[in-house]
Amino acid sequence: MKAHFEMNEVTKKLPKHLHKFVVKQPYDEYTAQNQSVWRYVMRMNIAYLSKVAHKSYLTGLEKTGISIENIPRMEGMNRILKGIGWSAVSVDGFIPPNAFMEFQAYNVLVIASDMRTINHIEYTPAPDIIHEAAGHAPIISNPEYSEYLRRFGEIGSKAISSSKDYEMYEAIRLLSILKEDPNSLQNEIDDAQEKVEWLQNNMGELSEMAQIRNLHWWTVEYGLIGTLENPKIYGAGLLSSIGESDWCMNKEVKKLSYSIEAANLNFDITKPQPQLFVTPDFAYLSLVLNEFANTMALRTGGLKGIQKLMHSKNLGTIELTTGIQISGVFTKVIKHKNNKVAYFQTTGETALANRDKELIGHGITSHPGGFGSPVGKLKGINLPIENMSPRDLKAYGIYEGEVMTLEFESGVIVKGKAITGTRDLRGRILIISLDECTVTYKGEILFQPEWGIYDMAIGKEVISAYAGAADVDSFKDSSRVSEVKTHKINYTESEKELYSLYDQVKKMRETGSASEEKITEIFNQLKTNFSQDWLLNIEIYELALQNNYKLKSLILERLEELKCNKSYTKLIENGLVLCKN
Repeated sequence: MKAHFEMNEVTKKLPKHLHKFVVKQPYDEYTAQNQSVWRYVMRMNIAYLSKVAHKSYLTGLEKTGISIENIPRMEGMNRILKGIGWSAVSVDGFIPPNAFMEFQAYNVLVIASDMRTINHIEYTPAPDIIHEAAGHAPIISNPEYSEYLRRFGEIGSKAISSSKDYEMYEAIRLLSILKEDPNSLQNEIDDAQEKVEWLQNNMGELSEMAQIRNLHWWTVEYGLIGTLENPKIYGAGLLSSIGESDWCMNKEVKKLSYSIEAANLNFDITKPQPQLFVTPDFAYLSLVLNEFANTMALRTGGLKGIQKLMHSKNLGTIELTTGIQISGVFTKVIKHKNNKVAYFQTTGETALANRDKELIGHGITSHPGGFGSPVGKLKGINLPIENMSPRDLKAYGIYEGEVMTLEFESGVIVKGKAITGTRDLRGRILIISLDECTVTYKGEILFQPEWGIYDMAIGKEVISAYAGAADVDSFKDSSRVSEVKTHKINYTESEKELYSLYDQVKKMRETGSASEEKITEIFNQLKTNFSQDWLLNIEIYELALQNNYKLKSLILERLEELKCNKSYTKLIENGLVLCKN
């Protein structure tokens, strides 16, 4: 089936379960005012960020081909991004954290397709194309940071979520959508805000996904680089916010040395950040990421790893020392002394794999009702089963056609007739299949002959546990696209008339067809019908100034009047500086 988005050398590697998050960029829905907001923010960013952003920002803008004048088209960005090994896709607002991380792991930049309204020109709680395209894209042109971002996605996509994480994601998504929509009712926003705050205060112990999201926020989104005394900006949230990029440099915002401790500090997307973390360089980001990865079940496995998967109630995978991987929803674990795993159990569809490839005959059709297996060494035998040669196996009565009793150190007993074994390419045994099999633990029946063939996974320890399946093709796609969609703003006839004026000014600027007569006509319409609009007055003042029209003094007087509204004061002052420059 043909993909519904542009495929290139990078995006064609994306697994199919990520395709559903990609949407067509609604370029024709961007209004002329949206285009002006983009232009204003980009001009402000370049004027200000050239002084306070990391040096990769400005060079990155050139490399990624991002225009100051127009909102970028995804196709154009992709043609240029491929030169640095990346690609971009358009999505609808926030997507689930695991999916977001997985896109990153494939060097794909996820770009929220919507555009902030003029009411949120300085900062928006919702992801938008300014944040993604003008914030993230330029910095990834730095090779060291680019690799950090890819590696972050690779590790982050394996982070185990709690059962509450998805609820928090949906709550934040709804709040950001409501706050960005000028037609939202205040009571709707208040209710959504209240839910987010309640969840933030009742999440319990932070999951791996919550912690790695914190690290992502304090680096990729809101990171500073350099020294505490003289930091530079590299985080996309700051690079895309003309309000916060200025605010963050004030002394009121605490500057802290970046460390793994940032994983435990939560953030609030709806407010300016009270503190920020400073990394000495991009290489240090990767050191901290590796330090955090060493604490994850991905690398530690064990009893805690399975318990995290059980708590998540989602599809996850464990890997044993032999390399066999078991993917399913884990519902039970029996603990042995020293917090070792004696036995594990999944419920529902389960698949077995090795090196991320499903083992033939061990997909979900073979294990539709779950899978359980003992872990560890046999009682009284120092040599683990996985290290036994064919001669050793025969010596201990483990070979085809023989009825055997295997008693593990943990107390799990497996009795049955060996049918066959499954080995990896190196000859290491991964599975022993038994007929007429009974598995017990201290009198509890874990498996009985009536249930069919018993496949016992071989491994002395659980060395890894992580979110998702080992082989992404083993399971039907169960990940969800949020049912709450970004609101399409319904514009009034009056607003459409205003946007038509914006469009006229844009065309005059681009074609060099401005005249004092046309500018005067638009200026009068603004005064009469759109008395609160300040941005188009800035744009016509710029044209009047460039062409030395007599009207420039009247427009400037009007802008001085509009500055009395405190919401516009700084925006207009900054705009006037841009015009003069």
